[in-house]
Amino acid sequence: MKYTVSSLLLILVFASCKKKTTEVNMHLGYFDLTPGRYIIYDVTEIIHNNSANHDTLTYQLKTVIGDTIYDNQNRIARKYIRYKRNTSADQWVIKDLWTAIVADFKAELVEENQRVVKLVFAPTLSKEWNANIYNTFPEQETYYEEIHQPYQVGNQQFDSTVSVIQENDPPNLIEYKSKYEIYAKGIGMIKKRYIDLSINNFDVTDINNGNELYMNIVSYGFE
Repeated sequence: MKYTVSSLLLILVFASCKKKTTEVNMHLGYFDLTPGRYIIYDVTEIIHNNSANHDTLTYQLKTVIGDTIYDNQNRIARKYIRYKRNTSADQWVIKDLWTAIVADFKAELVEENQRVVKLVFAPTLSKEWNANIYNTFPEQETYYEEIHQPYQVGNQQFDSTVSVIQENDPPNLIEYKSKYEIYAKGIGMIKKRYIDLSINNFDVTDINNGNELYMNIVSYGFE
């Protein structure tokens, strides 16, 4: 009887250790929703009206993870507060209030009441998803191009990042679209590129209309 009890204890300990060692890391830290987390970006926005007329705006954007809030699906999420200023010498002015949540192993951001799936966990090169599955926008096939790789923005080095490709097609006869975001573990999005242009005859410099948006992290921390 003593031998049997001892054997059972050993089996239980072994099973417990095995469970711990095989536990999957979902890498949820790429979409950090810790309250007080802030990120400041340098932003360049270009609005094209035709090949001879475009407006270029440069400013800074700050995102802050705030208190809990109900999102547009009545789920408990986090406030995702966005502030804007023209230069680093200006005061921050609130721009808009979005909501962010990690649910069902998906990172979702509600932008202007449209829910977008930013990341799917755990990140693998084989994962693909429709970022617009929960909103009214056209289907957007999204996938990981790089996972858990170092990346540098300006003079800042990040040890572990994932690259999320939303559109990456070469220019064609009438349009050019290039969209991606890069996320750093324990921080969030560190870089964004959004190009959606109507062009003529494969020429990306002959633009009818469209938009470009570039965001690069400047600093981050907690407040």
